[in-house]
Amino acid sequence: MSDLVARTGRLQQRYENGYRLVAGCIPFRYRCLDGSHHENSENVVEVLMINSTSGPGLLFPKGGWENDETVEEAAVREAIEEAGVRGDLLDFVGDYNFKSKTHEDEFSPEGLCKAAMFALLVKEELNSWPEQSTRIRSWLTISQAIQNCRHAWMKEALEYGFCKWLAQKRKTAS
Repeated sequence: MSDLVARTGRLQQRYENGYRLVAGCIPFRYRCLDGSHHENSENVVEVLMINSTSGPGLLFPKGGWENDETVEEAAVREAIEEAGVRGDLLDFVGDYNFKSKTHEDEFSPEGLCKAAMFALLVKEELNSWPEQSTRIRSWLTISQAIQNCRHAWMKEALEYGFCKWLAQKRKTAS
């Protein structure tokens, strides 16, 4: 059982122009071909995805951005609550709009959401986390993640946000 507790409810949720504001991240690590995990441009990048609790396919951790936290704090919180990982939140990789069938409410009757996504370099995988009873973690290569991603907007965040950011990061490092 986790000592951490997931936040629930909509009372503290942020909304803007009919959109529910969401924060999330693309957790990643570097994997050497020898199995170690050191940051190096020659390494394979793997991203961490979690199962959806409402159907097939995999997701990146994300959830409502609340009034008492920054968007960065919300992204880090969601990574801990949903995926059970901690790390370094490195950079913003883009805003992505989507429609949620499960989160229609009085402030966003059409279920419109705007997600701020970040790159999170994973430093620790927790043995116990708030949603571990309903979540399974999976480390995937980027191409595997693209194939298994449940939502088009998350696939876009990975392909055009995260991959573009990663290429730029590698270019400036060399």
